[in-house]
Amino acid sequence: MKKRVIHWFKFSSPQNFYFLAGKMWPWFAALATVLTLAGLWISFFVAPVDAQQGQGYRIIFVHVPTSQMSMFIYLVMAAWAGFGLAFNTRLSGMMASALAPTGALFAFLSLVTGALWGKPMWGAWWVWDARLTSELILLFLYLGFLALQSSIDDPRRADKACAILALVGAVNVPIIYFSVKWWNTLHQGASVSMKGASMATPMLAGMLIMVLAFWMYTIAIALVRVRNIILDRERHTEWVKHAVA
Repeated sequence: MKKRVIHWFKFSSPQNFYFLAGKMWPWFAALATVLTLAGLWISFFVAPVDAQQGQGYRIIFVHVPTSQMSMFIYLVMAAWAGFGLAFNTRLSGMMASALAPTGALFAFLSLVTGALWGKPMWGAWWVWDARLTSELILLFLYLGFLALQSSIDDPRRADKACAILALVGAVNVPIIYFSVKWWNTLHQGASVSMKGASMATPMLAGMLIMVLAFWMYTIAIALVRVRNIILDRERHTEWVKHAVA
């Protein structure tokens, strides 16, 4: 057991993780591609028309996964940032930086697809609903993280400053999730929960496959991006010169 723990601990080194990520990301990218195609096929050609919302409801197969991922990525990013702040590990800050752009993308897509869904259902592109507003704040937190990261020349100092921002901003995630329960909002409650799902089986299948596809995409793109970050920060070391030779 001790040898196995030591074996996995070696990947906390940016050098070792760089080569591990290089082997892993193509597999996750392939899974993301296959699952996305399968999920879109089920969502748009297999799932039945909704009795109340008609064909317009199909945007949820993109909206719901992007919304979920925008929240979960922020929590993972904050966890990496906090771990780096607590234990002064270099790879932690790199992983947080690698996740931030993808989280910002999903938060943006969540707001855009929500507006496209909200117009025919609510009659408005935007309302200052509790969930919409807190999701907008999440996008600003992502953008603030990226702006702060790029404004500080020293990567280690930037990681520490961004870690504090990420940890403080994590308070917003449960607000997004529970907003429909805490306040009287226009946004509908969750269609899928621990108690079950209030949708037809093909709808649920399409939804879950799309969520899994976005997971695979997130992992793949984060691994690719962290490899680039490692190369940039370790560019003066001998192993990087050999790796890119």
